[in-house]
Amino acid sequence: MQLSRLNQQTFLSLLKSAASASPSAYSHHLPSLHAVCTKLGFLLCTRTNNAFIQGYCSAGRVTDARRVFDGMPRRDTVSFNSMIHGYAVSGDVGSAQRLFERVLAPTPVTWTSMVAGFCRAGDVESARRVFEEMPERDLVSWNAMISGCVGNRLPVEALCLFRWMMEEGFVPNRGTVVSVLSACTGAGALETGKWVHVFVEKKRLRWDEFLGTALVDMYAKCGAVELALEVFTGLRARNTCTWNAMINGLAMNGYSAKALDMFRQMELNGTVAPDEVTFVGVLLACSHAGFVDAGKEHFYTIPQKYGVELILEHYACMVDLLARSGHLQEAHKLITEMPMKPDVVVWRALLGGCRLHKNVKMAENVISEMEATCSGDHVLLSNLYAAVGRWNGVEDVRRTMRSKGIEKIPGCSSVEMDGSIHEFISGDKSHPSYDDIHAKLIEIGGRMQQHGYVTETAEVFYDIEDEEKEQALGYHSEKLAIAFGLIGGPPEATIRIVKNLRFCTDCHSFAKLVSKIYHREIVVRDRARFHHFRGGACSCNDFW
Repeated sequence: MQLSRLNQQTFLSLLKSAASASPSAYSHHLPSLHAVCTKLGFLLCTRTNNAFIQGYCSAGRVTDARRVFDGMPRRDTVSFNSMIHGYAVSGDVGSAQRLFERVLAPTPVTWTSMVAGFCRAGDVESARRVFEEMPERDLVSWNAMISGCVGNRLPVEALCLFRWMMEEGFVPNRGTVVSVLSACTGAGALETGKWVHVFVEKKRLRWDEFLGTALVDMYAKCGAVELALEVFTGLRARNTCTWNAMINGLAMNGYSAKALDMFRQMELNGTVAPDEVTFVGVLLACSHAGFVDAGKEHFYTIPQKYGVELILEHYACMVDLLARSGHLQEAHKLITEMPMKPDVVVWRALLGGCRLHKNVKMAENVISEMEATCSGDHVLLSNLYAAVGRWNGVEDVRRTMRSKGIEKIPGCSSVEMDGSIHEFISGDKSHPSYDDIHAKLIEIGGRMQQHGYVTETAEVFYDIEDEEKEQALGYHSEKLAIAFGLIGGPPEATIRIVKNLRFCTDCHSFAKLVSKIYHREIVVRDRARFHHFRGGACSCNDFW
């Protein structure tokens, strides 16, 4: 009996050593190891069976793991946890839930496996329900729920959970910090991101490449470029991702020359090599500044000079650069010569250039070739028709959208105030401060008229009277957010807004004039890039 125990213990040690030394080889030889173990009679041991369940699940062989599980004479909590976890990972949440319901006394690990599984499957609602039903939560379960929201693009919900976690007395660890920084990045929650930065400093957590990159990325994507540069400069260790975060951050914020200079510094540094993402940032910088020659030079030398294959995103940036600079035919030719099938992002880049240069015929061809199903693409064509007075075309687009069941996506803008995220939908009157916001918009309108402001109604989607157009534009989500920022924050604070759609021409003019009249900096991150408004001018130089 003692020999049997010794042999089983030795066998378990061998299994663990093999799994850690060479996971791929271990996965390949797992059935053979299983057969040997069966022949020696070791499978009566619960720990040995658990080891094989974990091994099969790690190898993606959940059916084999379940066969071991079903054949066990005795199962413990580890058995159930391992099997449930094997099902979150494989995406079979239904089987995981059925097994979970058989557990008499689920541990926090079991509950957390279900939370993580639902999040991986994209069912955040079910994950939240399980999370709230947990009799006892630990830091791991909080991290699973927060990171699950981040992974499913629900940054505001992730930040609400983080505040709840802090109120419950839990202290964030590195995993929490990375998830929360990602949530701040998605929501544009700069103040919360600053708090996390201070927390990390106080706790003396190590600023390695991973954590440092997350912080640089957060500051850059919240429009705080100076803070991003400060963190970047202070990091002792930088990897390619760190450089990429800084280069792309500068490019997105309109600091194109600085982004290209940062790329040159990366080359001179010599410790890391540029990759595909690096050149997305480089070409994005050229596109946002209209650097056609520099963009071409980089684009056509990437494979030969750096050994980096061109990807779809590189083509999208190059098409965008050419199209917005007026080289529409050249941009179209580049699309037709691509070695891979162009996606909607590539076509959308050309469509944006058609709108900018009012080339209706090419825009119509692009909509047809891209087989547009997104409301934004149809609305862009409709706006182009409206801009040139072709109201029959506007009606055709509306009819097409109705026949295909395509609904116009409402504009949504969010702004952080006193640690909370406030969201505004175009035309929505549900915000608690709406009456004050409405009064502020009337005040702004009066002051802007004194400066000669005239509402730009050309791109309104419907053929309605100018007065109605002005009213429709007056309640775009970014205008509501700007008005709220003027009444809700300190008199000199920067108003920072995240918008889900592209800026319309009128709202862009509105933000410029507000920044001049009220002496306030306004930073808006729209679907494509950042706009920094100061003193009546925008960092994009009206080239977006």
